[in-house]
Amino acid sequence: MQGTALSEVLMNTTTPWLALSFTLLCATGIQAADTSAPTIIRDYTDIVAPADQQAYEAGVKNFNQCLHQHGFKFTWKAWVHETGNTYKYSYVSDPLSWESFDAMNTAGKACDPTLRTAVNPHLKSETSSFLEVMPELSHMPKAADPASALIEVTFFKLKPGHEAAEAFVAAAKKIAAAADKSNWAFNYTIGRVREGDEGAPDFILVGPAKSWADLGKEPDPSVWKMVENVYGKEAGQAIRKSVNEALQSVSSHVDSYSADLTYTAAGK
Repeated sequence: MQGTALSEVLMNTTTPWLALSFTLLCATGIQAADTSAPTIIRDYTDIVAPADQQAYEAGVKNFNQCLHQHGFKFTWKAWVHETGNTYKYSYVSDPLSWESFDAMNTAGKACDPTLRTAVNPHLKSETSSFLEVMPELSHMPKAADPASALIEVTFFKLKPGHEAAEAFVAAAKKIAAAADKSNWAFNYTIGRVREGDEGAPDFILVGPAKSWADLGKEPDPSVWKMVENVYGKEAGQAIRKSVNEALQSVSSHVDSYSADLTYTAAGK
């Protein structure tokens, strides 16, 4: 699997996640973002009981209809979880500026009653966080690809302390640079989780796929071979070691794109 192969670079242990410590938040060097730059994605993930699935999806469609009626200008792309807990739904915004979320909040208020009456009664729970796009840690095609049918989503939880965060970021930058230099065929995006609350991952890697067959293909060369081809065997092993030592835990799941539950703003 493509994503699994890449995750191997950034994986060492599957021990249970630890709470995100205050020390890590303060020491990782997270800086206040330029509020005008479109680098922030909002994510909501809903958990639904099996018996409520049909009513929940109908409620989401009613909510989207309300948004259309009020000219809501922000797109929400819907993803249905295909592995792991398959009764989860995730909704992600386009990359926006921090300032844009103020406008989004104001524009969506008209449909809050519909959300509370048509969707919320069918929820078991919901989580939300922001994701800061990290282009310097990512390897994406130069030209835009069509929307992916599937994505493999990998969560990375780091060990507490600024050393782990610095090691992870430094190694991820080197891997992305090697992928760019070698025109590696596998594409992926890494983002830093912001305001994710207790238990949230620190970084998320998303690998797109056009189909299950595409998702199941192994990269050639493998990620480690690609890194060694660029930096040499000794340096490649050092990068792998530094990442492995930074990680607390890793988990992955696959999502499929849902056109039925996606809200696309008019004109997009």
